[in-house]
Amino acid sequence: MSRKTFNCQGVSRRDFIQLGLGGTLGLGLADGLRLQAASKTPSSQANDTRCILVWLDGGPSHYETFDPKPNAPADIRGDFGTLPTSVPGVHFSEAVPHLAKVMDKVSIIRSICHKDPNHGGGNHYMMTGAPTPVPVSCGAFVTFHPSFGSMISYDRGIREGLPAYMSLPRVSRSGGPNFLGGQHAPFVVDGDPNQKSFRVRDVVLPASISEGRAENRRQLRASLDNMLRMQDALAEDPAVTFDQFYQQGTQLVTSPEAQKAFQIGDESESTRDRYGRNDLGQRLLMARRLTEVGVSFVTVYYGGWDNHTNLFKAYKGSFMSKLDQGLAALISDLHERGSAEKTMVICLGEFGRTPKVNKDAGRDHWPHAMSVLMAGAGIPGGQIIGATDAKGFYAADNVLSPEDFAVSLYQKMGIQPHQTLYQTSGRPVRLVNGGKRIDELFA
Repeated sequence: MSRKTFNCQGVSRRDFIQLGLGGTLGLGLADGLRLQAASKTPSSQANDTRCILVWLDGGPSHYETFDPKPNAPADIRGDFGTLPTSVPGVHFSEAVPHLAKVMDKVSIIRSICHKDPNHGGGNHYMMTGAPTPVPVSCGAFVTFHPSFGSMISYDRGIREGLPAYMSLPRVSRSGGPNFLGGQHAPFVVDGDPNQKSFRVRDVVLPASISEGRAENRRQLRASLDNMLRMQDALAEDPAVTFDQFYQQGTQLVTSPEAQKAFQIGDESESTRDRYGRNDLGQRLLMARRLTEVGVSFVTVYYGGWDNHTNLFKAYKGSFMSKLDQGLAALISDLHERGSAEKTMVICLGEFGRTPKVNKDAGRDHWPHAMSVLMAGAGIPGGQIIGATDAKGFYAADNVLSPEDFAVSLYQKMGIQPHQTLYQTSGRPVRLVNGGKRIDELFA
C-alpha cells in the first residue's frame, strides 16, 4: 500500500474527491469522453510536443538539490556537501548524484520566485501561471485558473485514442480545469505499477473476461442503455448518444495502443531496474510510455517535500534517491530512444525552503528562491539560468516569475499564452497575464 503524504497544513493525499469546478478525481472513460465532446475543436494540431511534469508537492529545498551554497555558514549550507556535474564548473548537492551526471542534458532555472508562502497559493501559482485572487492555505483544494494540463487538453483534445491529460497516481490540488469544464480534468492512473497486481481502472479488462465474454456483456449493456437514450434525447445535441461515448470507451479499453501503454511488464528487466523498482521509478517509466503513444501531458505526483523537521535524514534515504535515480533515468532514456526532442520534462514544487536550518533540523517555506529542472523539447542542456545570492536567500540575477515560466511552457507546447478565455459567466480571462518567455530555453 502506498504511503500517505501530508504537508504542514494537514492535508492527506487521499482527503480530496473533487478538483476545481466540475473536475473530479477518478473520471471514468465513458464519462470523460462524453464531456470531451463538449470541448472546443483542437487548435494546435501542428505541435506534437508532449510534457512530463514531475510535481514535488510540499516544496523541495533548492539547497539540497540544484543550488547548494558550500561557502555559506553551516546553519545555511546544511549537512550535505557538493559534487561536480557532467558540466564543468557546475555543482549540485551530493544528495542527487544521478541527476548530476545528466546535467549536460538539462537546464536548471535558479531564479524563479514569487511571494506566496502558502502551499495552496504556491501550488496554484506554479501549476497554472496565475496567482490566486485570495489567500489559499489550510489545504484548500481549489483551482481558480486552469492548470497547464487542463489547458493543453482544452487546446488539443483526444489524440491517437488516449486522453490529452493524465496524472499518476493522483492530482495536485491545483491540477484541475476550473471553468474549462470537467472534460479537461486529468484521467487519473492510481495504483503502484511496481506491483504485479497493477491494473488501470477502465482500461485493463479483467483477466477472467475474454474478448467473447466482453462482447456478450456489451450486448447486455446495450439493452440497459435504452433507458439512457431517453435522457440523451433531451440533450443539447440529440444526435450524440450515450452509445457513442460507450463505444469510444470500449475502443479505448480494447485498443492495442491503450493496452500497450499500460503493459509496463513489456519493458526489459534492465530498463525497469534503471528507473528503480519502486512506485515513483515505475510511474516515471509509465509516463514515458504514455507520451510515446500520444498523451500530451502527464503529471507524476510525488508528495512529501514539506520538510519542517528532519530534512537531512529524509534526503539521505530512499525518499530522495527514488527521485534522483528515476528522473535521471527518464531523461537519459528519452535521449537514447530519440524522444527527447518532442518530450519536455519539468521537475518542480510550489516553492523552495528557508535559508536557515531551523531548530528541528528542517527548513520552512520560502517562495523567494527555488530551482526548476527543465529538459527536452529543444531546451539546451548544460546551462544554469539565473542565480540566487551568495547565501541563497533571494533570486538575484535574471529574476523570473511564475508567469515567465508559464509563458515558456505554453510556447513549447504550441499554445498562445496570452490568449483570452471565457468563463462560464462570459467573463474574459487572460490565460497568462503578462510574463515573457525565458529565451534561454529556446536557444
